[in-house]
Amino acid sequence: MLFRVDPASAVPLGDQIAACVRAALADGAAEPGERLPAARQLADSLGVNVHTVLRGYQRLREEGLIELRRGRGAVIVPGVTAPARARLVDRVREVVAEARELGVSEDELLTLVRTELTAP
Repeated sequence: MLFRVDPASAVPLGDQIAACVRAALADGAAEPGERLPAARQLADSLGVNVHTVLRGYQRLREEGLIELRRGRGAVIVPGVTAPARARLVDRVREVVAEARELGVSEDELLTLVRTELTAP
C-alpha cells in the first residue's frame, strides 16, 4: 500500500493518511485482514510525527475500517464489507464537503439523511 502526504495541503496530514487507506481499500490494493504499517515506521517513512499517523488510524477506527490492537497494531477489519464501507465513507465525506460549500447546516444535512433512510 502506498502512502503519500502533501504537507502543503489544507487537509490535515492524519486525514491524508486515512484517505490513503480508504483509497487502497476501495480499489482493492488493500484487503480485509491486512495489517497496516506500525505507526512509528509509517511516521518515519513519511517524515511526520507518530501522533499524526495515530490520528489517521484513529479516524479509520471510528469509521469502522480498522481495528487497533495493542501489541498487534492496526488491521483492516476482516470481512467483505470493508472495501464497500471505504467507498461509502468517501462518498459521505464528499456530501459533507458539498453541504458545507452550500451553507447547509449540520441539522439540515442530518434531516436530509434521516428522510432518505426512512423513505420507502
